[in-house]
Amino acid sequence: MSVTTSFEDARQSAASSINLYRAVWRWHFYAGLFVLPFMISLAVTGALYLFRDEIDAIIHSDLKRIEAVQNAPKAAPSAIIDAALAAVPGTVLKYTTPTDSGASTEITIKASDGKRAVYVNAYSGKVLGSMPDRGTVMWTIRYLHSLKYFGTYTRYLIEIAAGWSILLVATGIYLWWPRNQTGGVVTVRGTPKKRVFWRDTHAVTGAFVGLFIVFLAVTGMPWSGVWGAKVNEWANGNNFGYPPGVRVDVPMSGTHLDDVAKTTWSLEQAQVPMSSAGHDHGQHSETPAPVATGADITNAPIGIDSAVSRFDALGLQAGYTVAMPTTPTGVYSGSVYPDDLAKQRVVHLDQYTGEPLIDMSYADYGPLGKGLEWGINVHMGQQFGLANQIILALACLGIVLLAVSGGVMWWKRRPKGSFGVPPLPHDKRVLRGLIALLAIGGIIFPLVGISLLIMLVLDLAIQRANRRNAH
Repeated sequence: MSVTTSFEDARQSAASSINLYRAVWRWHFYAGLFVLPFMISLAVTGALYLFRDEIDAIIHSDLKRIEAVQNAPKAAPSAIIDAALAAVPGTVLKYTTPTDSGASTEITIKASDGKRAVYVNAYSGKVLGSMPDRGTVMWTIRYLHSLKYFGTYTRYLIEIAAGWSILLVATGIYLWWPRNQTGGVVTVRGTPKKRVFWRDTHAVTGAFVGLFIVFLAVTGMPWSGVWGAKVNEWANGNNFGYPPGVRVDVPMSGTHLDDVAKTTWSLEQAQVPMSSAGHDHGQHSETPAPVATGADITNAPIGIDSAVSRFDALGLQAGYTVAMPTTPTGVYSGSVYPDDLAKQRVVHLDQYTGEPLIDMSYADYGPLGKGLEWGINVHMGQQFGLANQIILALACLGIVLLAVSGGVMWWKRRPKGSFGVPPLPHDKRVLRGLIALLAIGGIIFPLVGISLLIMLVLDLAIQRANRRNAH
């Protein structure tokens, strides 16, 4: 009696294990079917973007790099701007200081044909040339990475792919987990002609890069169109978009910092303050900036030379950008986001007095903001220098290998004339339980939840078609 019971228990346990394996395998297949093309694109463009400064410095060396002159005086910011405007007439929007003695100064100008970046040798005042703003090779790679070239709705696919990639890793780890096999855990069996070689390559690679996939997916989520925007609004919705505790008891405009200069995720919704003199005189933002006269000298803007000197005195790291005031109530907004998070800084100067209206750094972020910004910094290969770049580049290569080996393995396993969807578990309750767990992720990430429902409908359609073919 006991022997029979033990046998039945063992058989039920084995059947349950097989059912769960089939359910996980089926949804791992669906996740891979959707995610793998995106993973290849994201991995290739992401690996290139890790070395953006190095690559741009080589490709655009004629614009970005100059010969450093030891102890030589540099031209005043106003003279550099005048030279840039002589080459490209328009309205100056931003002045970006050189990152080092061998870098040029970048002036962003709103010209008749759109925004242009003009590069000037700060020693000689000579204009080196210009290109469309954000027209470098690495900005192109960045836009390809985020699918920004293809519209807002297409970019939502990145958010969905990030969520499904987490599902892909979770189900993949379950399928990889050792079950008394002699290979395919940390070693690869067979040769490329055999399917087991590609199965083991896929499993072993996934085991090593799975953690990186989850990390990159989670740290990439803040940039997403739906989830990232809502979390940003929730985290920075009060205090005019600044972290709690930052002094913002000054008049605020309706302009966001992200509209005037590239900024961090935490400050995308931060509002730009207004200069007190223009505000106190009741001037509207549409009117031109006041011109200093002898009788109105107290209301004269300090000018870019004084603004840059003020930012230097405040200790902003070299390479900071100054967004120019374009209205009477505008401010000089200095911002810098170097690899070292501790040196991130945003300072808004009153354009008439030169006094800081808001001065904040990474230390002023709340715990959520600090955590997310740290993750983003590592995601971009900045936080730990060259080691950060190399490790993530290797992870990206592993992701490409994972995707390619998965595709080859599926193609070799796929029955001729069939799509090769893994079989359903005999006990459908296992599948329902797995879907219930997936639904939790769908609630956290709404777009992923919607895509999950669509995939469920497609799965039901596939099941119905299979039953019809069987009959």
